[in-house]
Amino acid sequence: MKKTLLVIDDEISIRLLLEHFLGEDYNVITKEDGSTAAEWLENGNRPDLILADLEMPRLDGFELLVKIRMNDSTKMIPCMVVTGKNKSDNYMKSFRLGANDYLQKPFTPEELKSRVRTILKDS
Repeated sequence: MKKTLLVIDDEISIRLLLEHFLGEDYNVITKEDGSTAAEWLENGNRPDLILADLEMPRLDGFELLVKIRMNDSTKMIPCMVVTGKNKSDNYMKSFRLGANDYLQKPFTPEELKSRVRTILKDS
């Protein structure tokens, strides 16, 4: 059975790109912002991995990480930040808030797939 990935990004092109790169090997669910993703998780949905952007309307990636890690039913779901932000403070803040990995855009499909495989193997 395929594992399920939750991809959260406000840019439709990135959501479609990640769905295209990962959809052959995984069930990919996409959400356009952290608030919509949080509601989806609060309804009892449990992906095997969450891939989230940092800069999103309504609920950004940092706030989403906090919500995920504070909730007993979601705190163990691995999370990968996928962002265009390259500031080292964002990198460190992501890990402090509970991210399992940080992938900076642009990335290659091979790098993305490799990191996803590694996280899912370790979880």
